[in-house]
Amino acid sequence: MADPAVVLDDLRSESDELDRLVGELDDEGWVRATPAPGWTVAHQIAHLAWTDTAALLAVTDPGAFAAEVDKAIAAPDSFVDEGTEAGAALPPAELLAHWRDGRKRLQQALRETPPGARFPWYGPPMSATSMATARLMETWAHGQDVADALGAVREPTARLRHIAHIGVRARDFAYQVHGLTPPAEPFRVELTAPGGGELWTYGPEDAGQRVTGPALDFCLLVTRRAHRADLAVRAEGPDADRWLDIAQAFAGPPGSGRAPKGERS
Repeated sequence: MADPAVVLDDLRSESDELDRLVGELDDEGWVRATPAPGWTVAHQIAHLAWTDTAALLAVTDPGAFAAEVDKAIAAPDSFVDEGTEAGAALPPAELLAHWRDGRKRLQQALRETPPGARFPWYGPPMSATSMATARLMETWAHGQDVADALGAVREPTARLRHIAHIGVRARDFAYQVHGLTPPAEPFRVELTAPGGGELWTYGPEDAGQRVTGPALDFCLLVTRRAHRADLAVRAEGPDADRWLDIAQAFAGPPGSGRAPKGERS
């Protein structure tokens, strides 16, 4: 398990990088469409702000957060989207300030939690490290949507290791959310780190099923920000090959994902 302070530092850096993309946008930039159907740049930031607020409540007031979980259970198809729509309707300067304040307060709360503390969430309880890692993954993924909308190219960093870790650990969940039985045996995953100087490895070296490729491409795959056909991630073995069709690093339903580049309108 990674040191929570390290993950929180990386989360702050990831958030700051996205902030540099949106911090100087004009009103037209905020309403630019992103690859997520129906979502503008404002929706992407509003969703991050909404989730940061929910995470802060889980960390600081578990009882109040339980009431939010009840609301989510009562309206599973609309609860998150309603919060996102409300945030996206704010004036851009107000939305930006809301996101900045929420992520700052969440950072502080997570840094102040005692070792071993766990917090309720919409799924299993989370530690400070797992909460920070999940927030980094989502910030990076929604940041990719923003970058795509703005035509910006982001340099991959070693922070991708956190996202790759979630993607590998969530293998069995990906099968289950599709109604499939996870394979009994572990896979070997070998990912080339940004810059090409290091190999990130997971699972036994002699595993019969393998996944290999650039870490960036694997992260795009498990966050469903690119179609498998457009990525240099490769599988050896039928189960590993099936996994690459369904892999996801996030909780909840998989959604439709991205179409291959040649099929996009």
